[in-house]
Amino acid sequence: MATTTHEPSSRGGILGGYIRAMDVLSRYSAYLASAMFIAGVLVICQMVFVRYALGMSTSWQTEFTIFSVTGAMLMGSPYVLMTGGHVAITIVPDALGGIARTAMRLVAALFGLGFCAALAYASWVYVLEALHGDWTTGSVWNPPLWPALLPMAVGATLLSLQYVAEILRGES
Repeated sequence: MATTTHEPSSRGGILGGYIRAMDVLSRYSAYLASAMFIAGVLVICQMVFVRYALGMSTSWQTEFTIFSVTGAMLMGSPYVLMTGGHVAITIVPDALGGIARTAMRLVAALFGLGFCAALAYASWVYVLEALHGDWTTGSVWNPPLWPALLPMAVGATLLSLQYVAEILRGES
């Protein structure tokens, strides 16, 4: 298990419990993301074998891989935020230090939270429309669309909740 860039929350009470719970959820989300990524890689390998070794056509593999790898990216994002693994340019906040750095990081975290919360809301609306409208992908395989959209909604929701945990942690 990878180490985080911070110690587990030593805060007590409800806020500390929330931070610890989000860290656990983000970790499990990363495990699921890993499984989704591995599934996509295995299906690509199967597709190459079927296409080039057996000379048969494929119908579902490309679409499945796109959905699983994209879903893996979205489901893994809360863990990346928690561990500080995202790309960040911190030359100005690091140069300023002190309260200015803390304020800049807080403002950036609030903007990130706002964007992710809006994405989560829109994603859930999209998932529900796809579910209730019986939308399909329209491809040869033509599976229902909502399962492919679900990782976007869940990932954006968990990312929003992890942003809240990072703000509460005070390391934003």
